[in-house]
Amino acid sequence: MEQMESVAETEMKTGEMAGKYLTFVLQGEEYGIGILKVREINGLMDITPVPQTPDFVEGVINLRGKVIPVVDLRLKFGMPKADYTKETCIIVVDVNSLLMGIVVDTVSEVLEVKEEEIEPPPNFGSKVHVDFILGIGKIKDKVKILLDIDKVLTSEEIELVQQSAEK
Repeated sequence: MEQMESVAETEMKTGEMAGKYLTFVLQGEEYGIGILKVREINGLMDITPVPQTPDFVEGVINLRGKVIPVVDLRLKFGMPKADYTKETCIIVVDVNSLLMGIVVDTVSEVLEVKEEEIEPPPNFGSKVHVDFILGIGKIKDKVKILLDIDKVLTSEEIELVQQSAEK
């Protein structure tokens, strides 16, 4: 039988999540990733497609001589693909020691999220995997989904993305 998390354990986890987050928008919803995972933010640049990669892998970019794989977070999250605009950005993040670009609709701001503003992720049942959601931030009457960028891709997907950068 599964044990329920104690209130103290949940409070400890949300306390560890407090801090600065870079917030961005996907399909009208706001998300945040820990600022320490962000290496840089770039406008849209030429993305070279790589054959035989998952649909959510847009391809690779050449960032100051370094080849970096790029993932469209909309597609990874099962959202419809959107036309890129002048607001579309590539956020370069450190995912398990791999530099990777993530395409987002627009970057919002850097926010300081306090412990009391973070709720644990909702439970959608065992069939829905939300382990990549750190928590739900409730800031200024708005909800922001706080992501654990290290868990957005599975280890198999990270391996595929890594291989695409090496091709």
